[in-house]
Amino acid sequence: MANSKLIIVEGAQGAGKTTITDYLRDCLKHTNLYRLNGISDSTKSGYEKSKKMYENLVEYMEKMENLNINLLFDRTFFSEENYCRLGLKEYSFTDAYEVLLDKMSKLDFEIYYVTIYLENENLFCERLVRDEKDGPDYAKYKSENSIKQQRVYLQMADEIEKKYKNIKVIRLENSKDIAETKKELREKIGF
Repeated sequence: MANSKLIIVEGAQGAGKTTITDYLRDCLKHTNLYRLNGISDSTKSGYEKSKKMYENLVEYMEKMENLNINLLFDRTFFSEENYCRLGLKEYSFTDAYEVLLDKMSKLDFEIYYVTIYLENENLFCERLVRDEKDGPDYAKYKSENSIKQQRVYLQMADEIEKKYKNIKVIRLENSKDIAETKKELREKIGF
């Protein structure tokens, strides 16, 4: 029986993942926070690299079962699937994504999939005023990229909720006062 939580936080750039994951890390005892960036190789060889990386990640999760340690992830293989669905990579990740998701769903954790979104998509313009980062064009801070990503993340949340009853899907609207957002998280995750 699960004695630990596995929490995956996904969302578009500017939605507030860092703020939310930092908060969860600080509030949940015995929680390890992992921030993943994925593989920047958008070519077909990137598929094999991503697949291997995320297979190893799920194996690691499995090794951490029942150790009274909560695992908190800021992005995982859901981001890879999102970028591929948007056509930003030269390959489809769906087959690997479905296998990974199925394996993850069978782990002995209380599993939470948190999708952070902004009801008012115009807020991405304000939130993405940052120094430009290196990397592929799809990872650059552009509100139109975030809006497209957000829509796919919400679609993925619907799919997960429908197919996996043991994964608690949380859609966290993150444009309200941060105190309200934190309260909502405490209620939904139970701490």
